[in-house]
Amino acid sequence: MKPILEIQNISKKFRISHELSPYLTFQGRLLNMLRFRSTVTSEEFWALKDISFSIEPGESIGIIGKNGAGKSTLLKILSRITPPSSGKIISRGRIASLLEVGTGFHPELTGRENIFLNGSILGMKRKEITKKFDAIVDFSGVEKFLDTPLKHYSSGMQLRLAFAVAAFLEPEILIID
Repeated sequence: MKPILEIQNISKKFRISHELSPYLTFQGRLLNMLRFRSTVTSEEFWALKDISFSIEPGESIGIIGKNGAGKSTLLKILSRITPPSSGKIISRGRIASLLEVGTGFHPELTGRENIFLNGSILGMKRKEITKKFDAIVDFSGVEKFLDTPLKHYSSGMQLRLAFAVAAFLEPEILIID
């Protein structure tokens, strides 16, 4: 049996800019531009370098490391939010991800509207969302607030709603940060 997810030599490079004179006035910056003097330098930063592993069907893994180690960057690459600088990902299943609370939610829309919006973003068809709607609401525990704009939900309520939508996507691969 083939792995459900194969990560082959994934690397991610960022360019970090540094201003040499961060306290220049607007006039000072303009004069530097006219004199063709740059006050900005940059350097390469490798958040990930040649990461390889595979995950078998039914397997659960955890990624641990210090702050700045590249954990969230790797998860964003696996979720196809950020492209890798190099390497290859082979996915043999539907991927759903919960990377940041409220990603794909709109604060002005109601919980009901956000279920349809977020479900669509995650790749569900309207018919599929409608069929699973009651179960999503029941699982999330926000039934009383369903027609209230999301901006009035607590962060915990938003997280439960986001997790409920992702859980009913029935993905083969669920990525949680």
